[in-house]
Amino acid sequence: MWSSLNNFRDAALLFLRVALGGFYFWIHGFHRMAGGPKAWQAAGAAMEHLDLGFFPLAWGFLGACAATVGVLLLILGLCFRPACLLISGALIALSFIQVETLGVVRSAHSIELAMVAVTLLFLGPGKYSFDGQ
Repeated sequence: MWSSLNNFRDAALLFLRVALGGFYFWIHGFHRMAGGPKAWQAAGAAMEHLDLGFFPLAWGFLGACAATVGVLLLILGLCFRPACLLISGALIALSFIQVETLGVVRSAHSIELAMVAVTLLFLGPGKYSFDGQ
């Protein structure tokens, strides 16, 4: 019975990409990019916790790009693995910062999303994608 679910692997990957990616873009991505340089500067300043306090505007913009462009590419399944790498990097950095400032329990959400992004990096987008795998 359970083996028949393998027939829906690609549809499940599509659902995950669209549902999780769409929600992430709506809640996090658009607002980060629309915040502009002032918001990017503030977000990038958190990299000081990783001893990477130089160029906070650039770090903030990179995080905003991961949350918008990266997530849109993830949803579409276009340049999927590079997008997952960008998203994973941003979420792993966020996880380390949040663990240091908030503790592990309050950082669980970003840690879990980082795990999902790394897993998707290995799984690939499935056949229902613009990468056409």
